[in-house]
Amino acid sequence: MQYDEVMVRYGELSTKGKNKKSFINKLVQNVKFALHDFDELKIHGGRDRMHLTLNGADSEVVLERLKPIFGIQNFSPVMRLERDMEQVKKTAVAMVQELYTEGKTFKISTRRSDHEFELDTNDINQLLGAEVLKHVEGITVQVKKPDIDLRVEIRKEGFFLSSQTILGAGGLPVGSSGKGMLMLSGGIDSPVAGYLTMKRGVEVEAVHFHSPPYTSPRALQKAKDLTSKLAAFVGSVQFIEVPFTEIQEEIKKSIPEGYLMTVTRRMMMRITDRIREERRGLAIINGESLGQVASQTMHSMIAINDVTTTPVIRPVVSMDKNEIIEIAQKIDTFELSIQPFEDCCTIFAPPAPKTKPDVEKTRKYEARLDVEGLIQRAMEGLVISKIKVGDTLEEQQKEAFSDLL
Repeated sequence: MQYDEVMVRYGELSTKGKNKKSFINKLVQNVKFALHDFDELKIHGGRDRMHLTLNGADSEVVLERLKPIFGIQNFSPVMRLERDMEQVKKTAVAMVQELYTEGKTFKISTRRSDHEFELDTNDINQLLGAEVLKHVEGITVQVKKPDIDLRVEIRKEGFFLSSQTILGAGGLPVGSSGKGMLMLSGGIDSPVAGYLTMKRGVEVEAVHFHSPPYTSPRALQKAKDLTSKLAAFVGSVQFIEVPFTEIQEEIKKSIPEGYLMTVTRRMMMRITDRIREERRGLAIINGESLGQVASQTMHSMIAINDVTTTPVIRPVVSMDKNEIIEIAQKIDTFELSIQPFEDCCTIFAPPAPKTKPDVEKTRKYEARLDVEGLIQRAMEGLVISKIKVGDTLEEQQKEAFSDLL
């Protein structure tokens, strides 16, 4: 059946009171971003529902794009009809017939927001139920757990009929809780951290440290591909590439081996914080999981956090690896993350890093570096691009080039 519209139902947004309108506006914006390549779509976010008028757009693709968007409780492809009960009855029968196979049960679930309509919910349930029983041979009614639940909504603008209810991603619309900088490596943990933070309404911008020629173009593309996976939850994500070769070479020359990783992470934290300040972010997000590697002990976190007072959000800090992998598989980043293209942290990792680095010693060793000069040159070489859901590699490259002009 060729549907007219998609009806989107809100989740947590229904509890937001006076702020509800701003949350809905942010969700509408995110849906528009996710469906940016459908020019024919018309999107309207009302107080109770969002309506997407398809105008001939492929409903299957639209439905797939809506599934990962945070702030949506569920959604349905719908037929929108005028208040002509004969037409409503014919459409109800056709929708049930399309889904019916031998032995299936059904029910009619009516919701009437327009209380001026002459028939109440029970009247409509009985009227449409009788029509289905009359025209669909062998079908029976089952109120509690039917195979087919035909939902009917009576609103001032017409009748809306749907037979599918698709679960959304829940959570809050991305951007409704502010913006943070995600320290995105090429590993398993940081994309999961980004996903979990986005689910609570935080807009993330991906900051990736790249050290050519030690890290390859394929490692950089892997990070962009991971960002594209995150873009599915909001429509687009800013990708910020940081040139890190000079900094890592200087650290390698000047810092004792046991402190290489600690000082490297401190420089990454400083640069991410500088980017956050320039781009008006509120927090830094990373994929640190307590005790997983040497730089993720409590002592290491204290030494690394010493360079900033900005809040650092660590969504996976208490998870074990299997829990993180399970989420990575769910959001389709796992197979990308395990591709053998190493990031700069892996390439320069010392064989025996300090697990309990001393803060005072770290500061003393770091004083050997021209910290401010190194940061300034890295900031001057930033490459910023917008990665949108559905973008090809060619489109990503074009976007990055246009931002350099």
